[in-house]
Amino acid sequence: MQKKLYDNTQLNKLIVVNKPIFKSSNSYLNEIKRKYRNKKAGFSGTLDPFACGCLIVAFGQYSKLFQYLKKKPKTYRAVVWLGVTSLSLDIENIIEIKEERRLKEANIKEEIKNLIGEHTYYPPKFSAKKIDGKRAYDLARSGQEVDMKLSTMQVLNTKFISYKHPFITFEAAVSEGSYIRSLAQILLEKLEAKGTLSFLNRLNEGEFKFEDEKELNPLDYLDLKENIYMGDKSYFENGKKIQKKYFKFQEDGEYLIKFDDFFSIIQIQNDEVKYLLNKVQVSG
Repeated sequence: MQKKLYDNTQLNKLIVVNKPIFKSSNSYLNEIKRKYRNKKAGFSGTLDPFACGCLIVAFGQYSKLFQYLKKKPKTYRAVVWLGVTSLSLDIENIIEIKEERRLKEANIKEEIKNLIGEHTYYPPKFSAKKIDGKRAYDLARSGQEVDMKLSTMQVLNTKFISYKHPFITFEAAVSEGSYIRSLAQILLEKLEAKGTLSFLNRLNEGEFKFEDEKELNPLDYLDLKENIYMGDKSYFENGKKIQKKYFKFQEDGEYLIKFDDFFSIIQIQNDEVKYLLNKVQVSG
């Protein structure tokens, strides 16, 4: 008899996994689903196959919470390999390796610090960005022309780690949607040097970091103001329409409403109260 891979019972779980290098986020998610024997799971913040590190995974109802989680900023540790040219700006598509001149460490430190701020750039053609519903890296790998649109990234903080020629290691805390491969090229341009990323590790997404896949309470990570509901709980239990006057805070916005056994997310807009997520069960 074939072994059953998945359970049919409801599983609400929020964890951080450590995606390995050279594996897509989707394929690694499938491994995590099999590990926890549950098909209903999703992840936030795609990591390209070349990258490794922090990946937020949520099972069951918790997979609906991604947009409300405290996931900013994202911090990465990157290693730049001087003298290397790559079509994908990482070590997957290297086309040339040349000896690069030694740089002054003081200059590297200064230019890494100067990365703080806003940058306008074109994302890498070998990236997970979607173009007409298809991943850019799939189009690029098939030889199709990829027209990337101009994007903006915010670099909130940087840290010089080391320079051991020909490798520069640094960290950067950035806004969502940023590409560290592109940031590395901005740095290289300032240093008047050529190179590519040889390693990329996402250390955290906001307050999320890898800690042996320990189970997290989503209520500790929701980026929402808690409101106080002063009406009949059965209205939430049955999804009935609720009037604004039954809430302590009545200003327009999105709010968390907590009960003993479940929580909900509502939106108050003008005089209307709308359920964004209702009756999310509290795990454990």
